[in-house]
Amino acid sequence: MASTTSLKLPDDVKERAIAAAQQQGVTPHAFMVDAIRLAAAAAEKRAEFIAQAQAARSEALRSGKGYAAADVHAYVRQRAAGKTAPKPKAKSWRS
Repeated sequence: MASTTSLKLPDDVKERAIAAAQQQGVTPHAFMVDAIRLAAAAAEKRAEFIAQAQAARSEALRSGKGYAAADVHAYVRQRAAGKTAPKPKAKSWRS
């Protein structure tokens, strides 16, 4: 179900949205709905990324283990080159 929402746009933003919509062959309304949908999806992904980072940090603090940056970089370079590489091993960073 769709509901009506009033959105006041500055003139320059409205003009840019209209121009972009015409370029894409869609109505300004469809363009704005899609833009809001994409922005909401990006915000949700960003929030999930932050939640995962916080959980990883908590786990690292709890376990006292982490990965050496040089090991991770070497692994990523090998994988990006299409080669197989052993995953880095977590090491204790506490004394």
